[in-house]
Amino acid sequence: MEGTEFSKVTLEIFSKLEQKWLHHCEGKKTRILSIDGGGTTTTGVIAAHSLILLEDQIRSKTGDSQSRIADFFDIIAGTGIGALYAAMITADDGYGRPLFTARDAFKFVSEKQSELFKVKTVGVFRRRRRFSGKSMDKVLREAFRRENGKVLTLKDTCKPLLVPCFDLNSSAPFVFSRADASESPSYDFELWKVCRATSTNPSMLKPFCLKSVDGKTSCLAVDGGLVMNNPAAAAVTHVLHNKRDFPSVTGVEDLLVLSLGNGPSTTPSSLKLRANGDCSTSSVVSIALDGVSETVDQLLGNAFCWNRNDYVRIQANGYVSGGVEGKVEDVWEARGVESLPFGGKRLLTETNGQRIAGFVQRLVASGKSSLPPSPCKETAVSPLANGR
Repeated sequence: MEGTEFSKVTLEIFSKLEQKWLHHCEGKKTRILSIDGGGTTTTGVIAAHSLILLEDQIRSKTGDSQSRIADFFDIIAGTGIGALYAAMITADDGYGRPLFTARDAFKFVSEKQSELFKVKTVGVFRRRRRFSGKSMDKVLREAFRRENGKVLTLKDTCKPLLVPCFDLNSSAPFVFSRADASESPSYDFELWKVCRATSTNPSMLKPFCLKSVDGKTSCLAVDGGLVMNNPAAAAVTHVLHNKRDFPSVTGVEDLLVLSLGNGPSTTPSSLKLRANGDCSTSSVVSIALDGVSETVDQLLGNAFCWNRNDYVRIQANGYVSGGVEGKVEDVWEARGVESLPFGGKRLLTETNGQRIAGFVQRLVASGKSSLPPSPCKETAVSPLANGR
């Protein structure tokens, strides 16, 4: 046998042994993906590129060009623009497969950005800048309607989905959940409305009123980022207490969590102080959003302090929007940052790109998710001509 051929065979053998060893070590961990809202751009470019990198590496490791993120996660959560991506990569096309790849989801959001976040001026003197609710609604309806015209609801997802908002009617957070939607139509909502609810920034959009498919449950929603910009803690809590869907989970040692940040909502250069030295209202809101995300990261860092490798947080610390396509690559080359138990952070030797690659290795080694797909699947065979 030639030397090169022998090397290839040896490499393949050791690769298979490594995957079996990792699979043995992993057991049957429940895999959670969380996607932040907020950030410095309306397209959520950091989270979007994280998802693209994640899906590309899954395909590379499995050797299957049709692999999707939803195949290897048991539950996906998102807030704001993160919820839009979470819903797009889990929405069922009617054949048990996601409507969008990660790359196609980002392409859709980028191409529709001017409509999704269409700015209009309102008021007597037309000085106030607001987003057009009608324009946003039109784009979201387009995203979550199948080719046969069916409007998708929470039940029409390939994997369990969690999306938070804040309900003004009850003055409390409201979390949209496929688990609740599967139990009762009173908690099943149209997916486009779920994404609209969690994206309703009160400074740019009026509160959004939505009702369940049977009309029995209503919610007057504003931006989920105000209370759960980083929904990772909500996802972990949901899994720990949902024994029906996750009966084998007894504690965080049974979980594997990937949390994707969207970059800070504010940067030192954008922090505005008034003449008397006080922070501006917009700066206070941005600080609060970042504070929520960092607090959740700190809490989960404490929860996973005995098994740190089971919780991976990817955040673009110090990222500044601008020439987005050119700078976003720097996020993967930057060294990762990890929250330490009881406060503080440390700079890791691994880059963010290497951390995602390591996480994917564990995902692929532990196999595809065994959770059932959408309870509303129309057929089990997907046509090869499906472009998305």
